[in-house]
Amino acid sequence: MIDAGVNLSSSQFRHDLDAVVTRAREAGVQSMMVIGCDEADSQQALELAQQFDLYSCAGIHPHNAKDATDDFAANLTAMAQAKEVIAIGECGLDYNRDFSPRPQQREVFARQLALANELDMPVYLHERDAHDDMLAMLREYQPRGVLHCFTGNRQQAQNYLDLGLYLGITGWVCDERRGSDLNDALNVLPMNRLLIETDAPYLLPRTIRPKPKSRRCEPAHLSCVVAHLSQHYQVSPAQLSATSVANFHSLFALER
Repeated sequence: MIDAGVNLSSSQFRHDLDAVVTRAREAGVQSMMVIGCDEADSQQALELAQQFDLYSCAGIHPHNAKDATDDFAANLTAMAQAKEVIAIGECGLDYNRDFSPRPQQREVFARQLALANELDMPVYLHERDAHDDMLAMLREYQPRGVLHCFTGNRQQAQNYLDLGLYLGITGWVCDERRGSDLNDALNVLPMNRLLIETDAPYLLPRTIRPKPKSRRCEPAHLSCVVAHLSQHYQVSPAQLSATSVANFHSLFALER
């Protein structure tokens, strides 16, 4: 398995990161995408990817758009020269919390879409309660990439798929309450456009038994996402995992 989204720089992993990575590998997670959310965090994500032989992305999360420096594009470009950095992001729009003003979110996102096209790299996308604006900007720039931690409905999924994008599915799909729209959206998501991720330390799958006392999600829990999705697609967990690995390699143009 490849975990297509982990926040290894989170303070929740500060004291036992080596053990977290070891448990993930013992659970069959052969690699991970370490997420970067601002310039400093992207640099840390790169360093963690180098330390543990993983992949990372470099970008400005919409929450952090208000703090983007004037030369952030140059800084991301410099980081993208490292072989571990395989996408621009996490970037996008978030109108749910509005931690950054929406015009500023759109400006910083547009610059990252343009940068990804300039560098011929995929984008690692975040969207929450901003589907219409997101779709309009993606139609303008036509990037390749993945909607990280997709939690939308069937129509939203179809709109993104029509643009050639992949969808990243997390433990949200294991939540019978919050995940009902997402489970319905799986009906239009073909396996060859699916990536699997934990978004650790967030989104602990509700199907985990026994539940960790810390309530912290780890990349080792990716198998819970695989188990749920393999039931939906009526394939074995091994086949589901192998397909998602192939998709990861295809999207990010990696040698197998």
